[in-house]
Amino acid sequence: MLETPLFEALLPAHVFGLLLVFVRIGAALMVLPGIGEPFISARSRLMLALMISLIAFPIASPSLPALPTSIPPMFLLILGELVVGLFLGTVARLLMSALVIGGMIIAFSTSMANALVMDPSSAQQGSITGSFLNLIALLLIFALDLHHLLFTAIIDSYMLFPPGEPLPIGDLSDVIARVLAHAFLLACQIAAPFIVVAGIFNLGLGLLARLMPQMQIFFVAMPLQIAMGLVVMAFALPVMMGVFITGFESTVTDLLLP
Repeated sequence: MLETPLFEALLPAHVFGLLLVFVRIGAALMVLPGIGEPFISARSRLMLALMISLIAFPIASPSLPALPTSIPPMFLLILGELVVGLFLGTVARLLMSALVIGGMIIAFSTSMANALVMDPSSAQQGSITGSFLNLIALLLIFALDLHHLLFTAIIDSYMLFPPGEPLPIGDLSDVIARVLAHAFLLACQIAAPFIVVAGIFNLGLGLLARLMPQMQIFFVAMPLQIAMGLVVMAFALPVMMGVFITGFESTVTDLLLP
């Protein structure tokens, strides 16, 4: 083990405090929606995390622990800050998954489930409606300054999770479960107009198939279902995005802000 004076000479206390702040903020920014997307340069994210850490360090310094006297406690502190940062970013990321789920429900309801495109947020193929809703939601988050709410939650997390204190693993697991449940609820609320219209449309198709068995019902129905989905999207999109933004803001405020 290193002696305390030598350890402090190699790693001054204020540098160690800045390192702890950078680990938490950097881990959160690597996962946050909009900033932590795969198409954003990792160097840009690191520079943004460093600048925010320099600004947040005077605010967080009263709650920072003293410099440990040995290396193992230091790594435990860094690991705890990494877990907290990933937790904060994951909550926001899980809320964004409501758009992916809702978009897939819409795709199934409008016969566009096979129209897969490259989703830049998840770096994999997804439904065209889910990718469309995801990009609009990211635009609204930055246009309405909700990313400032996420930054505030990260800074205020030093009141909820003081560095060096034991992590409330049970509470973290409960929050993740509640966020997942709320994401599924938001997905169903976003796709509700399409679920209702598709149910009525499919009921009509069933009656038509019974009345005219010789008619190629799927050949006729698919273009109508796609056109109907586009019309419903045009009318319902503002309400859908309003429901998501309201749910996103209320969840972040209730669960992450003290």
